[in-house]
Amino acid sequence: MTDPQVALLMLGLFIFIVFLGFPIAFNLMALGIGFGYYAYYDPNRMWRAYNRLDESAGWGESIRLWVEGFFNNRIFDLFVNQTYTVMANDVLTAIPLFLFMGYIVERANIVDRLFNTLNIASKNVPGSMGVAALITCALFATATGIVGAVVTLMGLLALPAMLKARYDKSFASGIICAGGTLGILIPPSIMLIVYAAASGVSIVRLYSAALLPGFTLVGLYLIYVVGRSILQPSVAPRPTAEEVPDVPLGRVMVMIATSFFPLAFLILAVLGSILFGLATPTEAASIGALGGIVLAIGYRAFTWERMRQSVYLTVRTTAMVCWLFVGSYTFSSVFSYLGGEQVISEFVRGLDLTPFQFLLLAQLIIFLLGWPLEWSEIIIIFVPIFLPLLSLFNIDPLFFGILVALNLQTSFLTPPMAMSAYYLKGIAPPEVRLTQIFNGVLPFVLMVFICMTLMYLFPQIVFYLPEAVYGR
Repeated sequence: MTDPQVALLMLGLFIFIVFLGFPIAFNLMALGIGFGYYAYYDPNRMWRAYNRLDESAGWGESIRLWVEGFFNNRIFDLFVNQTYTVMANDVLTAIPLFLFMGYIVERANIVDRLFNTLNIASKNVPGSMGVAALITCALFATATGIVGAVVTLMGLLALPAMLKARYDKSFASGIICAGGTLGILIPPSIMLIVYAAASGVSIVRLYSAALLPGFTLVGLYLIYVVGRSILQPSVAPRPTAEEVPDVPLGRVMVMIATSFFPLAFLILAVLGSILFGLATPTEAASIGALGGIVLAIGYRAFTWERMRQSVYLTVRTTAMVCWLFVGSYTFSSVFSYLGGEQVISEFVRGLDLTPFQFLLLAQLIIFLLGWPLEWSEIIIIFVPIFLPLLSLFNIDPLFFGILVALNLQTSFLTPPMAMSAYYLKGIAPPEVRLTQIFNGVLPFVLMVFICMTLMYLFPQIVFYLPEAVYGR
């Protein structure tokens, strides 16, 4: 077999082992080291140690020299260097800090106050409880970026209230599932940090580019919720006085000031300090983590047990992302060295695609990958395969990254592996069936596709803020 054929075999084995359910990070590292041993094999380096063997050497010395000869391969140097590179990456340092901020905020009992306040404030809006749930999801998802936590918490809090208010089960479920995924798109997004590290695109420009698409998607969600509530009132009946009591305007303003503004201020302070160059993402994430602790103390929800849980979950998630990077870097280095990247590039060139066709093909592949894989695996492993091809079609990596972030919303919403639906089903009342949840999320998937179409037709939705603030 030629080296490019070995590279394609390597990629095929990786996909096959993924579907067997083997942990992806270890799969990447094992294949990278295994095929890398073949790729970087140098008989002279290997026999350099063996040649020091002589008849007088004891068993211990002989074994030591044989082991030294076996490990005298550049793949092990590559693996160590890649591990150090990931651990020393300044961009990735922001990940554990933003995660910690999210886990602390999740445990600060803010969401129940926020949902109740927005529910009362929007009582005269069609589908008011759905609107309140969606805005709460969007704000909380932005603060945490942890899809499972947002969907689970809102499912425990908002779903029973919506069902009690006679909301359609599918409609209510779709709102919570779709709203809970917004945190992987709207800054400060963990996903965008990972994409920035994988692509080399400035995280500051990515954050500014994601703002308008994120707000556009939230706006489309709200239009759908309000519009369907007007056209089909039975799915979202107007609340009665017993379900949502009349509260004086002054009291509503106090409730908003104590529930909405503190969390919104924390998010805007963190995001604003990054976008206006007042702090690096790592420095802003540090302030956000401290602000999360202050919020928890202010709401009297801070305990050492919650602190311990937040630290543990942060370390666990960060370790997963970092080892995925180590495995991906090792795998991709060996894959490129064997000529696999060149084979893919020549294959795509031979298809004679237009830029639009390439974008459509790439987004279709990422959409399909979202069924069996999580966003972190797609960004770290598969998106780098597309990145070298962008220059062939004159596509800005910034624009491509925002399209991918939007596309990955669907990975949490589309059957059969709609993780948001499974998160919600795990805590939903027994009468809410999984098929009803699937039916509820599909209209929101259509909203995502509409948003992606708007971005392609009007690319200034992506480029306006980065160009206005930082120039071309």
